[in-house]
Amino acid sequence: MQTTPEHDERMAKMTFSSVYPHYVTKVEKKGRTKEELHQVIEWLTGFDERKLQELINEKVTFETFFQKAKLNPNAQLITGVICGYRVEEIENPLTQKVRYLDKLVDELAKGRKMEKILRVA
Repeated sequence: MQTTPEHDERMAKMTFSSVYPHYVTKVEKKGRTKEELHQVIEWLTGFDERKLQELINEKVTFETFFQKAKLNPNAQLITGVICGYRVEEIENPLTQKVRYLDKLVDELAKGRKMEKILRVA
């Protein structure tokens, strides 16, 4: 799926720390915990809680956030539609990674079982 260069640029320059509180609010509103959110983020990126807090404090952009991440090899198993885009068809690699994270947060908020979210076989 084709995103516009402007959209991709906006995603790259957005800071993780500006979006993170929205992730927390979204999952907690649906009865999930911040710890579960951190488990999902760690699965996707390899960042433990200490590293995640460091990146939030540094106000890194999504571009830097994903440059520092060790993306889970099973991330390509994340499929479906988020924000009107089919994640597996997004051509820009950074935009796709951001949408992977959005999709995982969405699945957590919707009450999906953790082993399904973490793509456990």
